[in-house]
Amino acid sequence: MQAFLTLDGVQQAPGGRDEDPSGGFEHGGWEAPFLDPEVGEYILALNRRAGAFLFGRRTFDIFRGHWPDQTDPGNEIATAINSLPKYVVSDSLTGDVTWRGEHSDTVRLVAGDVVAAVRSLKDQPGDELQIWGSGVLMRTLLRHDLVDRFRLMTFPVVVGSGRRLFGDGDLAQTLEPVDVRVTQQGIVLGTYEPAGPVRHG
Repeated sequence: MQAFLTLDGVQQAPGGRDEDPSGGFEHGGWEAPFLDPEVGEYILALNRRAGAFLFGRRTFDIFRGHWPDQTDPGNEIATAINSLPKYVVSDSLTGDVTWRGEHSDTVRLVAGDVVAAVRSLKDQPGDELQIWGSGVLMRTLLRHDLVDRFRLMTFPVVVGSGRRLFGDGDLAQTLEPVDVRVTQQGIVLGTYEPAGPVRHG
């Protein structure tokens, strides 16, 4: 999983003011002022590892409203998102699960038993199954121990409200740092892997 986070753990609407105002969230676009080349290179490197993407309904709608219009073949991130298989988890989305443009057939709907479906997707050969955003879906995956690697980009900002990545009811676990570095703008790029249950002292 990949997530943009504030210091207080919020992952809602990092990219734009109107990206996701649900719940009365007023701080959309909190990530945008941090124009950090190191973060850009980090995201590019992550996308090069993707074999497919997994989305919740809200993030899928945000992505398909933006990325099909990014058609520059030199934009590696857009090329990956547009061309690779995309799985969207939704019980309410029924008919319209296409992607605009030449890659209209790259979307598959995942409904019913999400946990079983994601386990099956993870068992398929190929590169990484990546999930970006998709907070509700992410919480389901966390509760069923379905996240193999956490890549958290934590920005030096506190917003005080909004949907958080971790919350009550999530699986208690220890995470082992695999790679952690801090950019010049103070953004922590941390990669962690599950390392068993919480240890107490």
